[in-house]
Amino acid sequence: MTTLIKLEIIRALRNKKFMFFSVIYPPALYLIIAGGADSKPIPGMKLDMGLYFMVSMAAFGAMTAVLLGNSERIAKEREKGWVRQLRLTALPGRGYVAAKIAAAATVSLPSIVLVLLVAALVKGVRLDAWQWAAIAVGTWLGSFVFAALGVAIGYLATGDAVRPIAMLFYFGLAFLGGLWMPLTILPQWVQNIAEWLPTHAYAALGTAVEAGSAPHAKDIALLAGYLLVFAGSAAWLYRKDTRRA
Repeated sequence: MTTLIKLEIIRALRNKKFMFFSVIYPPALYLIIAGGADSKPIPGMKLDMGLYFMVSMAAFGAMTAVLLGNSERIAKEREKGWVRQLRLTALPGRGYVAAKIAAAATVSLPSIVLVLLVAALVKGVRLDAWQWAAIAVGTWLGSFVFAALGVAIGYLATGDAVRPIAMLFYFGLAFLGGLWMPLTILPQWVQNIAEWLPTHAYAALGTAVEAGSAPHAKDIALLAGYLLVFAGSAAWLYRKDTRRA
């Protein structure tokens, strides 16, 4: 499994299109969105726009890497027969799913770090050392949830259908979860939905740390639950695909 993880990381790093959208795109988007809104307070929150969007764009960048990258890559591998070849090896199904999740989450780390660096060096964001470390680690660990979702989508859809399905999850979860704008300025019905979405809990890990407190137990439990559901679905779809092959 270790060999497969290394191979997946090398393949991702060699993909220029993937590296642009997962590493360069998020910090650029942060600079555009945060723009001149750094010191503007957010209604109903203790954070300003600069702090809020630093966390949300780090989360958005990690989602780009693990969700879109995983789903499209797996769908193409199924069409080309690469997955069928892997089944001839001693690698178990759970090992394949775990390797995909681990490799995708590893590649998401540069995107997270780069957004934080841009926030500190360009936008002048200032936090304590423990807060920087906690935000980076929390955002990285949380990305495993969406890496598992990407694996599930990769086995759910064919090569032609995987992109629109993945994009629907990607943009839908990002908007409804409050990654593009603070939930407190969105309609109440959106806020009610967001309370139970993984993207809202994901961003809340970092915003809680920015406010000087530990992540809420509800958000951690929600992410853990989604991880089990997505990883379990991915494993089930992998076995189903194996029986079909």
